Formats: sequence, C-alpha cells, structure tokens
Amino acid sequence: MTITEPTSTRAATSFDSLNPRTGEVVASHPIASEADVRAAVERARVAAAWWSGLSFAERKSLLTTWKSVITNRIDELAAVMQAETGKPHGDAMLECALAIDHLAWAAGHAGKVLKRRRVPSGLVMANQKATVEFQPLGVVGVIGPWNYPVFTPMGSIAYALAAGNAVVFKPSEYTPGVGAWLEKTAAEVFDQPVFQVVTGLGDTGAALCRSGVNKVAFTGSTATGKRVMAACAETLTPVLIEAGGKDALIVDADADVAAAVDGAVWGANANAGQTCAGVERVYV
Repeated sequence: MTITEPTSTRAATSFDSLNPRTGEVVASHPIASEADVRAAVERARVAAAWWSGLSFAERKSLLTTWKSVITNRIDELAAVMQAETGKPHGDAMLECALAIDHLAWAAGHAGKVLKRRRVPSGLVMANQKATVEFQPLGVVGVIGPWNYPVFTPMGSIAYALAAGNAVVFKPSEYTPGVGAWLEKTAAEVFDQPVFQVVTGLGDTGAALCRSGVNKVAFTGSTATGKRVMAACAETLTPVLIEAGGKDALIVDADADVAAAVDGAVWGANANAGQTCAGVERVYV
C-alpha cells in the first residue's frame, strides 16, 4: 500500500487528502487550530449533558438509527475509504460492515453491561447495601489510524457514545474524508453534536490531547503513541493507547505445514501488510 503525504495550502488553513493509487486530490479539509479544537470540545461538553441524561433505551434508539443510516449508505462510506486508502472494494465493504457491528453491539448491550449492580458490602458493613453505578466520563477524544480508518476508531466511538459520553474524533490526516462522512451522517440523527470531527495534522491531534477532554483513545504508531501519552500527561488526562508491535507466528512440530504457510502469507500480507497484528516473525 502506497502512502501519499497529504499537502497543506500556503495559508496552512487546509490540507488535501490524496488518492494513494493516483496521487490525485480526493478532497480538501480544514486544519483545526487549537482554538477550533477547544471550541469543539466545549460544544461536546454541552451536548454530553443532554446525551448522558437520556436513558440507555433512548441512546440505543438513536445509535441504532445512525447504524441504519450508515448501513443504507455503506457504498458511500466504502467509496470514500477506497479513494483515501486504495483498498479494494471488498476490503472496504468488509471494514464498513465490521464497524457497523461495533455500533450495533454497543447500542444493544450498553444497558446490560453498565447497569447498576449489587456488590458485596463486606463483613464490617454487612448491614449495608452496596451497589456500583457507572457514570459517563463526559467528553472522549478519539484519534484514529489510517490503515483501518472506520473499524478501528469505531471501536472507541461506538462504546463511548453508548456509555453516555460525547466524542470528538480526529481521523488520520490520510483519511480525513472518512471522519467527515461519519460526522455528516451523525448530524442527521442526533439533535446535539454528541459526535464531532476535527481534521488536521499532528498539531490538531496534540491540541485534542490538551483540550480538556476527559479521556483520549489513540490507535497508531508507537512513536506517535509516545507523543500522545506525553501530551496527555501535561493535564493528567487518562489515555488508552493501542500501538504497533512485532507480531509472531509459532509453528509447532505437529502443525499442518501447508496450512501454516497459508496462514503466515495471509497474516503478513492482508491489508497490504498494513495491520497492527500482521505476522512479522515466524518461529518453527
């Protein structure tokens, strides 16, 4: 998979998303400044107060509606992903379907997973009733990768929303159109901006980390993950980081060698090899 660097305009207020297969401009997107990011977070905080006040059933209904909108227009989303990543149509459609599954599961199970529950009160307080009740954090910042620009960030977006949080999403600078498309469809469903997107380069992501969000979920390279963690540390913002690795495949003595070879080749080359869990080492 060829990665074509996004280009900024001379005024540095926007940048171009490029098709890696042709080098052609797919679209231009704004570079969100620190002030822009903070404004988005403040809007999200107001929206979060409304969103968290809804019941699980009410949030489920709206999230299910958003899921239906995405499902009915899945070809649109897949086309944007194809243009920005160069993925084959089938791969793009599969990723969209898996992202829809994230949204469906989160909407359908949040009430059960997060409902108030009884817990043991302990011997000393045996005459007391103890319960645990989960509260939304507020605003969650999500920073997504380019290799799976819908499925991976939706693994944070869907669950944060289902739990009653608002989300501000910063997509990769290589795939900003995917984020913009998701924001557009969300705005058709939600009365308030519980899901917003800020596009830009590295400085925009750093601004999101320092914007006062209640938590950051990041997926990307180890090098960028370190910078995200350092930026979040300045304000003691909790951060969840999923970075790269050096993934191993172990082939035992009694293994089916032909099947192991097929698995190794597929695991190393799926998604053009741009996979965080792709096979990079084989031990026999």
